[in-house]
Amino acid sequence: MIFFGRWGKLNPRYIRPFEILSRIGLVAYKLQLPPELINVHHVFHVSNLKKCLSDETLVVPLDAIEVNKNLHFVEEPVEVMDREVKRTKQSRIPIVKVRWSAKQGPEFTSECEDQMKQKYPHLFPSS
Repeated sequence: MIFFGRWGKLNPRYIRPFEILSRIGLVAYKLQLPPELINVHHVFHVSNLKKCLSDETLVVPLDAIEVNKNLHFVEEPVEVMDREVKRTKQSRIPIVKVRWSAKQGPEFTSECEDQMKQKYPHLFPSS
């Protein structure tokens, strides 16, 4: 399976099982990729692969995946679920809980409110 990371997140994504064509050295494998992924290099380090599970509900269809030019997984925030203020000794950091448009059910992350307002102003109604 291929690993697509979402920039700035610690949540990797795995898509569809692919046939292993050959082993390259001790830690890399050459995969048979479909024509839709022609821009993706077909040799992967073992750390980017995951053993295939036979559960069909875990498979993400390729047509449902949006990948940007840097091959990062594209997801958009849907809504701000909650707000809180993290306090350190000398400052206060506003944090928001964001629900993302995940392809495999709901996904929530905590983000810095200032950065989210800058990137996604439509999530914050003017008040």
